[in-house]
Amino acid sequence: MTGRGRGSARVLLAPLLALALALALLALLAPPALARGGRDHGNWDAVALLPPREDAARVARFVAHVCDWGALATLSTVPAVRGRPFANVFSLSDGPPGAGSGMPYFYLSPLQLSVGDLQENPYATLTMSLAQTNFCRKHGFDPQSPLCAHIMLSGSITKVNETEMDFAKHSLFTRHPEMKDWPSDHNWFFAKLNITNIWVLDYYGGAKTVTPEEYYNVKFQ
Repeated sequence: MTGRGRGSARVLLAPLLALALALALLALLAPPALARGGRDHGNWDAVALLPPREDAARVARFVAHVCDWGALATLSTVPAVRGRPFANVFSLSDGPPGAGSGMPYFYLSPLQLSVGDLQENPYATLTMSLAQTNFCRKHGFDPQSPLCAHIMLSGSITKVNETEMDFAKHSLFTRHPEMKDWPSDHNWFFAKLNITNIWVLDYYGGAKTVTPEEYYNVKFQ
């Protein structure tokens, strides 16, 4: 190739290389998934949709719906720590995106340590935080800051009956599609948290209490 030919090739390649570099930088700088675990089931902007903080029941329902997982605390039956609090992470869903019921549903197996606890004592407390969405990152809130809203739901875990089975399955498999391929020999079953007590921590001054009636009476447009 002549000098003029090589020069022409460099001129033609330069814009392409610049475009490739720009696309690579955009990929690196792209914001994390907003919600739904990045599975394209409704990436809502939690910053724009967070309800007024004075409406604790609405905040609680919002957090419960945009979160895909939570930490469930039980009383352990493991011999080394029997009777002590034991926390474990579980995927969950209160309904398909945009159609939340407020009821946390789970897909559980008897092989899980926490399920062993629940078989002896069904009472548990579940916590979910907006730290798993883009809300706290955008505002620079530490996950432990009250401004990074989180909720605590206490009650008992029970198996889902036939009436709720289809809704629980659709709610979980929509958000967590890989659940459909989990090993069948693990005897998976659908369960829910029957909520009796609710606390909301979304601002300074301590946790707010919300009754289950207030919680379930919230209507989203």
